[in-house]
Amino acid sequence: MIADLRDQGFKVSLWQYTYFTPKNELFKEIVDQGYAVENEGGKQPFEDAVLDMSDPAAVKWYQDKLAALLKMGVGAIKVDFGEGAPINGMYSSGRTGLYEHNLYPLRYNKAVSEITKQTTGESIIWARSAWAGSQRYPLHWGGDAENTDSAMAAELRGGLSFGLSGFTYWSHDVGGFVDKAPRDLYRRWMAFGVLTSHTRAHGTPPREPWEYDEGLTSDFRKALELRYSLMPYIYAQAKDSSAKGFPMLRTLFFEFPNDKTSWLVEDEYMFGESLLVAPLFREGASSRDVYLPPGKWFDYQSGKVFEGGRWHSIAAGDIPIVLMVRDHSVVPLVKPAQHTSAIDWKNVELKVFSSDGANAMGKFSLPDGRLEDLTVGRGVLRNDPLRGAVKWTVGK
Repeated sequence: MIADLRDQGFKVSLWQYTYFTPKNELFKEIVDQGYAVENEGGKQPFEDAVLDMSDPAAVKWYQDKLAALLKMGVGAIKVDFGEGAPINGMYSSGRTGLYEHNLYPLRYNKAVSEITKQTTGESIIWARSAWAGSQRYPLHWGGDAENTDSAMAAELRGGLSFGLSGFTYWSHDVGGFVDKAPRDLYRRWMAFGVLTSHTRAHGTPPREPWEYDEGLTSDFRKALELRYSLMPYIYAQAKDSSAKGFPMLRTLFFEFPNDKTSWLVEDEYMFGESLLVAPLFREGASSRDVYLPPGKWFDYQSGKVFEGGRWHSIAAGDIPIVLMVRDHSVVPLVKPAQHTSAIDWKNVELKVFSSDGANAMGKFSLPDGRLEDLTVGRGVLRNDPLRGAVKWTVGK
């Protein structure tokens, strides 16, 4: 089944963690082999057996288990928990939990990422806990958020802080995790979710939009089609951000450090270098006050132009979010596809946003190509770094 799904374009992510209950069939094996963390008295600190990630033999045993799943066609492993390593444990490294507790997530992330890379050629994981260095093993998500507007806003604040800590990629559970997502919240949160480096709708069921109604299903489709149309932009920005150690979701002051107001805004963000995103954090909202840094800005959904360096009340479009484009930007687009492997990279449109017709700039890369800079001036592509590999059309 997993292999069949993979062939249809679905990549299955499997949930697991490194704490094994006594009822788990692997519990006895872990304890008998000495792979579990023990305390000074030689006993388990918890009822569960906690896999000692500082023990190379335990890591090898664990990776072999995951490799078997990955070989079946599993796309990614969810690296859940990791923050509960026993403080009073004595680890194989010879150190106590005072040292190993915070290091545990890094060892955990590394183990799963490396075996995934070795088995599938891709190193992506979906991790909850992290430590300094975990940015080498993307990606991470914001944990089990409540299904509230305040939790949605808190997820963004946490993600922006996470990005400033050196992490390029970050995601969150669209709609919140704890309960069934309220319809209006789910609709607004999905619009936010598709403009994140990675998108996931996960939590207490139902999560399928068609289990709500046709209207929400249509809204989800529009939001997802926006994401898929922006995939060339997202991919190029991800590639550039990763190479530079930049976050994909950036505080405004990251791009505008000399603008004092940008240092005070915590409910908007730059998605890469050209797009400004302002989610709707209030029930029933169809517009919001948005601060635009200096320069001109284009409303992506309406095409209206706004002057920056000030606040504006801006209405959201059909997709319930405010999405602005920086002046003099080139945004590469494609037609939406059923999955990323089905994207037609031979038909890319360059959407040019220039208030005065002067040069506009952007970035582009084919999945198997290098990152290239683009320059468009007065409707003409000044440089064609791909040398005709892509059919270019210039939008306005």
